[in-house]
Amino acid sequence: MKIKTSEFVISAAGESQFPEDGLPEVALAGRSNVGKSSLINKMLLRRNLARTSAQPGKTQTLNYYRINDALYFVDFPGYGYARVSKSQREAWGKLAERYLRDRKPLKLVLQLVDLRHPPSADDRNMFAWLSHYGIPMCVVATKADKISRNQVPKHAKIIRQDLGMPGHFPLVVFSSETGQGRDELWSIIAQAAEIPSESPSEPPKVPQETEDNG
Repeated sequence: MKIKTSEFVISAAGESQFPEDGLPEVALAGRSNVGKSSLINKMLLRRNLARTSAQPGKTQTLNYYRINDALYFVDFPGYGYARVSKSQREAWGKLAERYLRDRKPLKLVLQLVDLRHPPSADDRNMFAWLSHYGIPMCVVATKADKISRNQVPKHAKIIRQDLGMPGHFPLVVFSSETGQGRDELWSIIAQAAEIPSESPSEPPKVPQETEDNG
C-alpha cells in the first residue's frame, strides 16, 4: 500500500461529529496498551500521528484518521479500564454499539490482542459480540517482536483457541517495530474496503480492448 497522505481528522464524541463523506471506515478495537497507536503509525509510516492518551480509559471518543482521501482508520478507546463513572461507561458503550452495528461506512473491525498473553475476558467478549452480529473483522496479534519466532505459532494457536476462532477467520501476527504483518494487513483492509491495494487514491485502470477479461 502506497501511503500518499494521512492526517488526523477529529476526535468524535458523538454521531453528529462523524464524517459524512461516505469513505470506507476501518475500526480498531482492543485493550488499553495493546498497541493500537503504534499499529496505526506503522501502517501509515508515520512516527507520531497517533498518540497514546496520557490517561488511558479516560478519553471516550472515536479518533478518525483519513488516508489517501480514500478511507478512514477509526481508533476506539482501549477497553478494560474503569477510570470513568458508570454513567459515562454506559453512554460510551451505547455509542460504540450503535457505531459497530449501524455505521454504514464501516467495512472492517481490527480487533487487537497481545500475542504474548492469552486473550482477556474483554477480548473474548468483544470477539463473541462482533461474531454474533456478523460484523466483518480481523484479529491482529500485536507485539510479535517481544517473543521468539519459534514461540509465535504456539501463542497464535492459544489466541485462536481462547477466542473460539473458526479456521477461516484471519489472524495477522503484527509487529510495529519490524513491520511484520503490515503488507498482509493492508491486503485484508484493501479487500474489505474495496480499494486498490497498491494505491487507494488512484482509480482502477480501464482494461485495454485487446485484453481478454474473461
